[in-house]
Amino acid sequence: MRLKKPILMLVSLVFLSSAYAQQDPQFSQVLFNQNTINPGAAGSSDMIATSLINRIQWMGFDGAPRTTALNVNAAIKPFGFKSGVGMNIISDNPAFNKDLALNLSYAARLKAGKGTLGLGISGGFISKNIDPKWNYPGASSDIAVPNEKESSLNLDLGFGLYYNTENMYFGLSAAHLNGTKMNKAPNPARYKRQFYLTGGYILNMPNPSWQFNPSVYGVSDLFLSQISLSANIMYNKKFWGGVSYRMGRLGEAVTGMLGVELFNGLKIGYAYEFSFREISAYNDGSHEFMLGYSFTLKKERPPQQYKSIRFL
Repeated sequence: MRLKKPILMLVSLVFLSSAYAQQDPQFSQVLFNQNTINPGAAGSSDMIATSLINRIQWMGFDGAPRTTALNVNAAIKPFGFKSGVGMNIISDNPAFNKDLALNLSYAARLKAGKGTLGLGISGGFISKNIDPKWNYPGASSDIAVPNEKESSLNLDLGFGLYYNTENMYFGLSAAHLNGTKMNKAPNPARYKRQFYLTGGYILNMPNPSWQFNPSVYGVSDLFLSQISLSANIMYNKKFWGGVSYRMGRLGEAVTGMLGVELFNGLKIGYAYEFSFREISAYNDGSHEFMLGYSFTLKKERPPQQYKSIRFL
C-alpha cells in the first residue's frame, strides 16, 4: 500500500503530461458515422443521420479522458446537385483540459461506377482550455508540465474522400491541415496533420438473415500510427456484435461491441475496450456508448383513390 500511492502519482504525472500533448480523441464505434472523421462522408446515407458517442476511457483512473461527440449530417440537393452537409461537436476532457471542437462540413457527391464518391471539406474551430491543479511535489518545476491556466481558440481545416456502394465503403481524410495552434505561447505547439483511412465490406451469408462486416480503421500523424481490424456479425439487419483489435506505437487493445436497432432507424451501441498497456493495471477498461438515429423528411404519398363507374 505504501508503494501504490507514489506509483499512481508517477503514472498520473506521465499520463497527464502526454494527455496535454495529445491530439484527437479516439473512438471504437466511429465507423457507424464516418462523418465524424471524414467530411467526404456527409450525406452518404441519403438520410438525415445523427449520432451521439460518449466515451469513458480508463474507467476508475483519476484524470482519465471523458469524451462526447455529436454528429449530424444530411444529404441535400441544391439546384439538383447531389451534396451533403454535416456538423461535428466534440467535447474532450482529459486530465485538467476542457477542450471543445466544432466543425461544419460540405461534400460534393459524384456518381462513380456502382457507388458515390464524396469530396468533402470541413472548417471550424478548436477551443483548448487547461486549468492545472497539481498535488504532485515538484510538478511546478517541470518545464514539460503546464502549471498555469491557459486557453486558446483557433481555426481548424480538414479534407476527405469517401466512396461507398450498397455493400462497401472506403475513406481517406486529413484533419488539422492548417497546423492548428494548441496554445498561445510565443512559440505555440501545433496539432500535427492527422490522416485517417477506413474501409469495410458487407458480406451476405448463405442464410440471408446473417451478414458479416469486416472493416479496417487506421490513423497516423506520420510519426505515431495505429490500425484497428474489426469483424462484426449482423442478424436481420437489427442486431450486431463483434470484436476489434488495435495495434500500433501507442499500444495494443481489444474491443468488444454490441448493438441493436430498435425501430425506425434508432440505434443503440456499446463497446468495451481492454488495453494491453501498463496503465491497464490501474483502471477498469474503457466504456463507450453510442446512440444513433437516421430518418428522412420525404412524405409518403397516400394511396390514390379511383372512382368506379359502378358508383357514379
